[in-house]
Amino acid sequence: MNKTKTADIIGNVEFPSFDASKATDQIRAFAEKGVEQSKEAYAKLKTGSEEAQKVLETTYETARSATSDLSLKAISALRTNAEANFSHLEALVGAKSLSEVFELQTAFLRQRVEQTVEQTKDFQAAASKAAEDVSKPVKAVFEKTFKELKVA
Repeated sequence: MNKTKTADIIGNVEFPSFDASKATDQIRAFAEKGVEQSKEAYAKLKTGSEEAQKVLETTYETARSATSDLSLKAISALRTNAEANFSHLEALVGAKSLSEVFELQTAFLRQRVEQTVEQTKDFQAAASKAAEDVSKPVKAVFEKTFKELKVA
């Protein structure tokens, strides 16, 4: 009785059937989805790389321009200082007394200090502007990238 009962139960039990075509369709859909995601990721990477290249080119040009401006300012300051030194030397050579030499020297030193302060301010302003101009494109790209990451 036990054997018959077990045979009846086994005969009545249905095992799920495996449909290979459904599995193939699921694998194909999964692969297609993976390919599509890879294409999207590649497109984003390509766009990001192109933007980064443009930013680097812009930054390089800005840095080159800023360096040129700073160099011109430095050369101008050196020229101004050299001219002032030669003028002072000529004035000293033409001095008639020791007290005139002291007056010329005092006036020259005062003028040099004032001019040095002005040149330093101009150079510092130009350097600050250059640093800001060079960093602006890079900063903009980072901000854009982080905004896009927050959205995703």
